[in-house]
Amino acid sequence: MELLDGKAISKQLREELKEEVEQMVAEGHRPPHLAVILVGSNPASETYVNAKVKACKDVGYESSLLHFPPEISQEILLNTIDELNENEDLDGFIVQLPLPSHIDDRTVIERVLPGKDVDGFHPINVGRMALGLDAFVSATPGGIVELIKRYEIETEGKHCVVLGRSNIVGGPMSILMRRNTYPGNCTVTIAHSRTKNIKEVCASADILIAAIGKPEFVTADMVKEGAVVIDVGINRMDDATRERGYRLVGDVAFAEVSPKCSYITPVPGGVGPMTIAYLLNNTMIAARKRK
Repeated sequence: MELLDGKAISKQLREELKEEVEQMVAEGHRPPHLAVILVGSNPASETYVNAKVKACKDVGYESSLLHFPPEISQEILLNTIDELNENEDLDGFIVQLPLPSHIDDRTVIERVLPGKDVDGFHPINVGRMALGLDAFVSATPGGIVELIKRYEIETEGKHCVVLGRSNIVGGPMSILMRRNTYPGNCTVTIAHSRTKNIKEVCASADILIAAIGKPEFVTADMVKEGAVVIDVGINRMDDATRERGYRLVGDVAFAEVSPKCSYITPVPGGVGPMTIAYLLNNTMIAARKRK
């Protein structure tokens, strides 16, 4: 069993981006600029946003954080997005989800210009990705593909089971893994909460990507000997032995599953760091287009 070390690979990718920023600035161009809109005070969202801002600083990007109270109106938020769309000193921006219940996520996502949608959530980017055209790929699926590529994991002809069908991870992941490219050329099955015989379906996978949002859902009897397992989940479980009162676990029961795997991602330190690194990568792609 070999760990797919997202921490190490994300560091590698960020070093490459940092070198490109230095070259860009040396040639007289401004560095890439990423903005983040955060609404409210969700602790998890604040943690993610702070990590993104720090990552920008580490690679030499400019970053802007626009933090609004939870009661902001949808109209004001949409007007802010319009301003960012028109800002030529900004290469890309994201709206951190989830948003308060009085704001419609879909309306907000569709207001972002596809060319600045470095989260890859706009329907135009999703559609272009599905067609194999130039598009921003959402950061978590994109980061997973990058991880597979850098570990040179064979994907052609393999059976890939994606556990979870969200628009953010499961759906895009299934499209990326069946593309006629590398990584890709898999036979893809999407499994979810309504799938019958879900254990048998997962156990048939050469590559299992778990993004179902249930702590330690995938057990040893759901995994084929020698499978590649990629755990997208990050869940808090109460743990009185820890100072903070909880521990982080994935959607995979790591201790019992890992001995059966050829490769597996840890939680934390697997997919999470790759998500942030790939967001930086998308921002660089946007910046290259205005040079």
